[in-house]
Amino acid sequence: MTSAPAPAPAPEPRQDTQPSRPPQEEPRGGTHSHLPYGQNRAHTHAHGRPRPGATVRRIQRVLRRPTMTSRPRNKVNYFPEAPGKDVVRIIPIGGVEEVGRNMLIVDVNGDIFVMDAGFDFTSDDSAPGVDYTLPNTKFLEKNKDRIRAVIITHGHLDHIGGIPFLLPRFGNPPIYTRAMTSIMIAKRQEEYPNVPKPEIIVVEPGSEHTIGNTKITFFPVTHSIPDAMGVSMHTPQGNVVITGDLRLRHEDGVPIEKEREVWGKLGKEDNLLFIADSTNAERDGFSIPEDQVTKTLENIIRTVKGRLIIGTFASQFERMLHIIQIAEQCGKKIVTEGRSIRTNFDIAQKAGLLTVKKDTVIPAQAMEDYPPDKILILATGAQGEEFAALMRIAAKRDKYIQFNERDTVVLSSSIIPGNEIDVQKLKDNLYRRNVTIINYRSSDVHSSGHGNVGELIWINKQVNAKLFMPGYGNYSMLYCHAKAAEQAGRSRDTIIIPDNGMVIDIIDKKISIHKEKVPAEALVVDGFSIGDMQEVVVRDRKMLAKDGMFVIIATIHLKTGRLKKSPDIISRGFVYLRESQEMLNQARLLIRKTVEDSTRNMNPIDLDYVKNELTDALAGFLFVRTNKAPMVIPVLIGI
Repeated sequence: MTSAPAPAPAPEPRQDTQPSRPPQEEPRGGTHSHLPYGQNRAHTHAHGRPRPGATVRRIQRVLRRPTMTSRPRNKVNYFPEAPGKDVVRIIPIGGVEEVGRNMLIVDVNGDIFVMDAGFDFTSDDSAPGVDYTLPNTKFLEKNKDRIRAVIITHGHLDHIGGIPFLLPRFGNPPIYTRAMTSIMIAKRQEEYPNVPKPEIIVVEPGSEHTIGNTKITFFPVTHSIPDAMGVSMHTPQGNVVITGDLRLRHEDGVPIEKEREVWGKLGKEDNLLFIADSTNAERDGFSIPEDQVTKTLENIIRTVKGRLIIGTFASQFERMLHIIQIAEQCGKKIVTEGRSIRTNFDIAQKAGLLTVKKDTVIPAQAMEDYPPDKILILATGAQGEEFAALMRIAAKRDKYIQFNERDTVVLSSSIIPGNEIDVQKLKDNLYRRNVTIINYRSSDVHSSGHGNVGELIWINKQVNAKLFMPGYGNYSMLYCHAKAAEQAGRSRDTIIIPDNGMVIDIIDKKISIHKEKVPAEALVVDGFSIGDMQEVVVRDRKMLAKDGMFVIIATIHLKTGRLKKSPDIISRGFVYLRESQEMLNQARLLIRKTVEDSTRNMNPIDLDYVKNELTDALAGFLFVRTNKAPMVIPVLIGI
């Protein structure tokens, strides 16, 4: 991959151009004698010539699909001046209207600090062909001379995944983070050898660093991955406290001593603004403690007969470590299936968090050397991902592992909204192999890495900041977090629910929101390119995926305007040509008639004009015959 390629310049809006038919030459009879299939006079220009693409646009409106020729939306280009001396400015760039793509800007004391640099995976439905989306960094690029540091709260990809793509765009500032997160960042950087390596400064919980003009205190938080942390930034108005992702360690709803110590110490400070995780703010009470999940999994590992397969998120780092340690204690051999599982296993060893005997982890092809009771397979794919390990094995596509009726599969994860169909397909395939399935609905085999509302309110009260901003989550999550804080006694005028791109100034300990937003539209990674979402490209991909394409190849005599031979037609994803000969013959007749009518009295022949006529005529014809709207692509060769 190229080293952080710059985005291509935004395309200029395409102007509808008048056909170049000479004005002195009128069609036979003094008026335009032929309109494209389904065209009427209301869709013509003032000079009587049809507006290109009118039929296509009308068909798309009927089908309630976006048109290919609609103009791009106006881009946001608001870049406010640096805030005044004592003003605290907060700008969320990503992560507050979605789960993922996290990036938050804190502008204080003349310094800019960037919190996290994550990405978000996209679905083929919303952006076919796009690998993932990134926070928009245009504001940071304009102000890169004031950026002092990027602070990474923990090592999950929605917080570190954008580093190789984004940091070189705004000066490659130093990264401050904890030890294991630094190893995960360095490991990921190995995949992008042409990208400049960032300077990584490892910090310890409880330590204080003065960066630029700002003193920052780092504190530990509990999450599903080791070395997660939050920060407290000292400002003239008070501290800005940012948690990153978190949950509480508790026993029956009572936080353990370590949690009370960390948050109690923070609460003694003069805290101005509290920004906290909202991912599970729609869930009441307290989450299931991870210790309880560990005990349940330990019981399963010790008592289940036959081969055991545990499917989990690779991001559940601590759980993976506990599973490996318990399995080794029980004398089991471990097979790791899935690239992310293997990567995190290597990172845990490098960070000194995991030490196993040399023969504990074995390759899949060595399983036959051990009895099934001594085998534990740790696999990715509990969300039903098509190419992940669990689905590959369940669908009999794995070279070395085949399920049988003596196997027990533990799905140690909940279903992420939107993955229900994929998970159901996975379960169906597993049951076809006669395995036993244990999941979070039948046993305590999963706990979220994010705190429920009971935990969030307890933390909020401990910090006791004057102002509160829910972060990290969809708008509904932010809203529920804000509502819960209000119901717990916080005044409504001390709460701000943000949008991506919102510019929030805190002046004299009061909130002031700018009327305009900085650019926050997602950047996309599309193959080797990084840049703005090219709406026309995505729209074309959606059309091709929905209705396919219909290509016309025709040779036109430039003197007579007639076809040299019958046109060739290529169709992909639209209709099966061998079963549609009658329609294709009619299409060829329509092509010939449209070409000859549109070139009558035209000198010289304008092939672009003829293409537009052909596109409209064939689009209307195919829609009437099939109720589908393929992408019509005429290729005209003039000789």
